[in-house]
Amino acid sequence: MTKKKLTAKNWRGKKAVDLVTGFTGTVTSRVEYLNGCIQYAVKPRVDKDGKMPDSMYIDEEQLEILDEKPVKIKSVPTGGPQADCPSH
Repeated sequence: MTKKKLTAKNWRGKKAVDLVTGFTGTVTSRVEYLNGCIQYAVKPRVDKDGKMPDSMYIDEEQLEILDEKPVKIKSVPTGGPQADCPSH
């Protein structure tokens, strides 16, 4: 079976897994750095206590798509800072 990798065209709202750590969640953003490194923010589901865990930014090569059907939300361009943007 061929592993399904994220690309610049297919990442929005997909469920993905980090092949190194097993961390899973929905891909919510993509960052491309000056040096060519590409990372995706993976947002896990709400925990058992109802708290929203932080997203993790994971290198493109470490991620695999778990579900081809993306999460659909109404998109409204709001601008402004993102609460959990990359810190490095």
